[in-house]
Amino acid sequence: MTTPDDGASFLDAEMSRFLAQFEAEIRPLEELQERVQAVRGRGEAADGLVRAEVLASGALAGLRIDPRAMRLGADALAEAVLAAASEATADLTAQMAGMMTDGLTPFAEEARRLNED
Repeated sequence: MTTPDDGASFLDAEMSRFLAQFEAEIRPLEELQERVQAVRGRGEAADGLVRAEVLASGALAGLRIDPRAMRLGADALAEAVLAAASEATADLTAQMAGMMTDGLTPFAEEARRLNED
């Protein structure tokens, strides 16, 4: 004969199992988010005299201007800074696209499988 406590224990066990499964399934997404936040795009211009680095947020994280770049003149130097930042953004975008494709493919495959069932 079952008691009311047996039903509660069963529900507790099922809920614990469900939560553990959910945490295991969500962990790859959390890891992907951590990797995305850590990625940095890098670019350079003016034959490497100007180097830029951008964060996943799009913010400029670093700018290195070699002293020899000062000989370029103000306008050319400004163009080189913009070109390096643009290249860094393109690098960041490519890295993130690869990460998203790799990181989300298992979830897309699982969704496809569930839709077929």
